[in-house]
Amino acid sequence: MAEGKWVNPPPDHRIDGGALHLTTGKKTDFWQETLYGFHRDDGHFLAFDAPEEFDAVLSFASPLDTLYDQAGIMLRQSPPAWVKAGIEFSDGVLNFSTVVTNGVSDWSVQPVPGASGPFTIRLIRKGGAIVVHRMSPEGWRLMRLAPFPTGAALLGPMACSPERAGLEVSFTDFRVGPAPDEALHLEEG
Repeated sequence: MAEGKWVNPPPDHRIDGGALHLTTGKKTDFWQETLYGFHRDDGHFLAFDAPEEFDAVLSFASPLDTLYDQAGIMLRQSPPAWVKAGIEFSDGVLNFSTVVTNGVSDWSVQPVPGASGPFTIRLIRKGGAIVVHRMSPEGWRLMRLAPFPTGAALLGPMACSPERAGLEVSFTDFRVGPAPDEALHLEEG
């Protein structure tokens, strides 16, 4: 984690035993245009150079309890071309949330009843697409398949708190390896 470069560093962060602990700034987010009409690019993102194709796994814990609190993984080419996937608090529950942005943002959510963390997310980039999974008690669950441009990009943990400051997140594991042959239907592990 110590080798990453911050895109919008949080007001407080530290690395302890390989884990990244951060506290978000006030009203931070990544979003482009859709429905709300605003452009936000001030969320916290610890960026590493991403391979053209990869399999990334990220684990974290956080007391997500305020509207739009979120933490997870980000793949970013530029302010109008990125994807973020993780856990987000909305409508009074925790949701698995994915936003894919190519000029404008889209947003997909799926409630994760009974989830309490820690959370583990998997993002695979392969053949002009991204594949997003979350670890459930039953194993990896496919959450999203979407196109994503090829070319240079940055990858790493991200966190935002659009309605407040002070969300605390601990990222305990971040691994990047080669993309698997089978990216949709993963075996447990």
